[in-house]
Amino acid sequence: MPKPAYILNGPNLNMLGDREPDIYGHTTLADIERACVALGEAIGLPVAFRQTNHEGVMVDWIQEARREGSALILNPAGFSFHSVPVLDAVRMFGGPVIELHISNIHARDAQHRHSIIAAAATAVICGLGAAGYPVALLAAARLLGMETPMLPVGLKAAP
Repeated sequence: MPKPAYILNGPNLNMLGDREPDIYGHTTLADIERACVALGEAIGLPVAFRQTNHEGVMVDWIQEARREGSALILNPAGFSFHSVPVLDAVRMFGGPVIELHISNIHARDAQHRHSIIAAAATAVICGLGAAGYPVALLAAARLLGMETPMLPVGLKAAP
């Protein structure tokens, strides 16, 4: 069994379902976690799924993922736009890193358009809503060299 893919979520994502549903939809983080764990089981990639509102905790979890994980899927939320400590931790991760955003950050207001974390990511997924999570998990599996029956064999992730 491979090491788990860590799916880490930043500040306020625990409020999904209630928070600005016109931007983030009505799906809760618990719904997303259930879907990701089920997909991980189906493709043979365990999932460690977490959320924090605290920058230092996020840094600790990214460092843990560096030791114990195979891939990092990170929805940094508000940390995207200002957190150098999170960026530095992501830069130390040796496996595939997929930055994920529920909304299309490029179509948002100026304060929410430029993620500094993207500079350290293997790939960035944004604007797919909650569906971005399983897409990211399938992409992470492919980047790890795993066969994923949900993606056509002729397609591969990244270079």
